[in-house]
Amino acid sequence: MPPTLASLVHHSALKLTVRAGEDRLDVPVRWAHVSELADPVPYMEGGELLLITALKLDAENPEAMRRYVRRLAGAGVVGLGFAVGVNYEEIPKALVEAADAEGLPLLEVPRRTPFLAISKAVSAAIAADQYRAVTAGFAAQRELTKQALTDGPEGLLAALASQVNGWAALYDASGAVVATAPDWAGRRAARLTADVERLRERPAPASSVVGGPENEDRVELHTLGTGRRARAALAVGTAAALGTAERYAVHSAIALLTLTTERSRSLQAAEQRVGAAVLRMLLAGEPDHARAVAGDLYGGLLDAPFRVIVTEAASVSAARVVDTGGREALTKAATASAAALVAAAGTNGDPLGALTELVESAAARAGEAVLVVPEGEGEAARLVVLATDGGAAVTACAEYAAALEAARTGAVSEQPGADDEELVIGLSAPAGPIAAAAAYKQAEQALSVARRRARVFVEHEQLAAGSVLPLLADDAVKAFADGLLRALHEHDATGRGDLVASLRAWLSRHGQWDAAAADLGVHRHTLRYRMRRVEEILGRSLDDADVRMELWLALKATSPE
Repeated sequence: MPPTLASLVHHSALKLTVRAGEDRLDVPVRWAHVSELADPVPYMEGGELLLITALKLDAENPEAMRRYVRRLAGAGVVGLGFAVGVNYEEIPKALVEAADAEGLPLLEVPRRTPFLAISKAVSAAIAADQYRAVTAGFAAQRELTKQALTDGPEGLLAALASQVNGWAALYDASGAVVATAPDWAGRRAARLTADVERLRERPAPASSVVGGPENEDRVELHTLGTGRRARAALAVGTAAALGTAERYAVHSAIALLTLTTERSRSLQAAEQRVGAAVLRMLLAGEPDHARAVAGDLYGGLLDAPFRVIVTEAASVSAARVVDTGGREALTKAATASAAALVAAAGTNGDPLGALTELVESAAARAGEAVLVVPEGEGEAARLVVLATDGGAAVTACAEYAAALEAARTGAVSEQPGADDEELVIGLSAPAGPIAAAAAYKQAEQALSVARRRARVFVEHEQLAAGSVLPLLADDAVKAFADGLLRALHEHDATGRGDLVASLRAWLSRHGQWDAAAADLGVHRHTLRYRMRRVEEILGRSLDDADVRMELWLALKATSPE
């Protein structure tokens, strides 16, 4: 602890005597300063013990002393030391009464105690306190390093909470709580998620202090990581502001947690190369070789059904129409963590990076393996992900897509000129290592449909469960349909018959002449004649099932309904 007035009074060599303010001696002393000015306040910073002989003071004037003491107390001076036997044989009564009335400690300094001795005592005590703080900081650093090496981030947080006599929490890149110490701090840490999200939006490194409600703790938040985007955050809660030793401990924890959470670029690049090799082998139909290369890093992922996710960036302006169809899960409100990453992706212009962080964080919290492989560069960049079917990574991806969809809806109405980048995501059906190539193809097909329908997320199973008719909205399909039916429309335009309507009725009735003729209100022989004319004009036989299928799809593609 820093020196206090009480410690100076108890200093045997100084022989100080308390004349006023006995109940305020526990106040820390920042420095001892000598001044004989009538008004030394402009030169005070607060926390000083002021030493005087009253050389230029009218120390026996009660009104002058009240003004003098009041000025000192207002400037933050913590005590007044008066040397007796120099200008006054004892402290004047007016000064004692003024100090007592203001509650300012007044110390009598005997003539044999020079002011220099008091200054040296204060300086030595401050130096000793700083040395103790540095020593305690190094000890805390050793303990935190030991816990980080033996028990990981959880052990480090427990040691840090003990060092600061409070609690500590670690958040991942999405703002979700990863670990807390002690355990009871989990609920308190969860209430700070919004503050962590705001901190992540600031350039790293960043920190902030969150003052809790009355009678609650003081919390410091710090980002972790060396890049422009924080990879994690640390929260430290204490009853009061951190001291020097506690500050050393927090800074050591930040450095160690950064080393723990921020993998080196070379290691990350090596893992990506392994993941890319595993993916290539799976797509080449070599699951045994892929399993051997995956080892412990990705091997667990290949022991259970997985999903393939293919995603790429797209501009908001190219995807204005929002398809409200799809699974019910995608229409639910997005989680707070996903919504935060949507905002972060829009700010930093890196939606693929945001999705990578989200998927990897979700998998890490759930203890799942996840394989993330970037492909291409620039506008051709996209991401391929292999994640456990039904696992946290797939769920997080779907929730993120729902948040993007909701954000896009608001952006379309509020910012019609926006051209920010966001994601288009395709998800395969569950598959195993043997069917990885098929799953990859499914994900690409789902991605293509999502791009064409201006949707953020499409699952391949939705395509099989839905109708093929929405696929006919493609411009190329419409062009084909118009070309196929053009001759029939030109015939009908001359008024020589209604071949298009007759063909639609006949195909919708599966070639049943009587039923189709009744729908048209004509005789069945008239309908037979019209179908012969269709065959003659198109040069195709309606007995061919493929021809009937193409004509029916062409009619549906050009239908105004």
